Amino acid sequence: MKIAILGTRGVPNYYGGFEQFAEFFTVYLAEKGHEVYCYNSHNHPYQERTFHGVNIIHQYDPEYKYGTFGQFIYDYNCIMDSRKRDFDIILQLGYTSNSIWFFLLPKKPIIITNMDGLEWKRSKYSWPVQQFLKVAEWLAAVSSDYLVADSLGIQSFLKKTYKKESTYIAYGAYPFNAPDTKVLEEYKVEPGKFNMVMARFEPENNLDMVLEGVSLCEDKTPILVVGKHNTKYGEYLKNKYRYFPHIRFMGGIYNLEHLNSLRYYTNIYFHGHSVGGTNPSLLEAMASQALIAAHNNDFNKGVLKENAFYFSGASEVKNLLQTVNKNDNLQKIANNYKAIENDFNWAKINGDYLQLFEECFSRYQAGNKK
Repeated sequence: MKIAILGTRGVPNYYGGFEQFAEFFTVYLAEKGHEVYCYNSHNHPYQERTFHGVNIIHQYDPEYKYGTFGQFIYDYNCIMDSRKRDFDIILQLGYTSNSIWFFLLPKKPIIITNMDGLEWKRSKYSWPVQQFLKVAEWLAAVSSDYLVADSLGIQSFLKKTYKKESTYIAYGAYPFNAPDTKVLEEYKVEPGKFNMVMARFEPENNLDMVLEGVSLCEDKTPILVVGKHNTKYGEYLKNKYRYFPHIRFMGGIYNLEHLNSLRYYTNIYFHGHSVGGTNPSLLEAMASQALIAAHNNDFNKGVLKENAFYFSGASEVKNLLQTVNKNDNLQKIANNYKAIENDFNWAKINGDYLQLFEECFSRYQAGNKK
């Protein structure tokens, strides 16, 4: 099959969850003998034309100049280019800035869309933007040939709201078994003597809640705050907690081996995400054998079940910091690791996507696109 991936900044991953998935999945498809193309921003750090057998198509992306509006232009450029390529399948990752161009998508390919989380619930968006995102979600749901839901909650929502069936395929992670203590020296921490939180600097990821709990705690164990913080909200948090030197803003870390080692050796890994489906960084924390304290919501509980601690406010974060030790909770860690091996491993996730593609393509060849 000739397959294209749209909707990411590109591969290899320098940004987030969809990019990480795109990197693993495109390489997997190429290794299986398919002709694979991934669209990259023109200013992506990786400027080669191929990546481990994957064809890279760079398109102009003015996000650096216009902010969020630039994403719409980038997606438009990608879709217009796809009209010239004679693809069999186009996989769209998300819908935020591409579904308004649905009428420009080429007619021949099968359009499969991963519907991501409930983007219109994100508190960083104003009410008008949230209303627009509801429309964008509807456009993606009704215009795609097939939908993918990355959590059972999203699958249920799509069925109830749009009367649309979807295929449930979660994200994946690779089990991590060989931690490198030398990595810790670079970040000036010791095994078990630091905590960690990792997220995009957005209000719904509850970094403020976690850090407020840290600030209330008399214990001064370092906490590494991982994520790009050169944003308005990042500046706000850095200023708010500037008098707490044990709160260390690390910036984005994209070396997966480093991240896995840090997650493995942290005492508590805080996961504050409250919106969306199956979160990639949560699965990676499970795969890294971290002890997880997660924001108390159905998305997180659907993945972690009883194998984590949960918090809904800063006082609960403070209590966890004062009472929870990783070595006392090894069974929770083992259960999460087993879930990665059985349910959330990349081999299974990639295979599930390829199976969906093959089924869709088989119907298409038989004269039935849907």
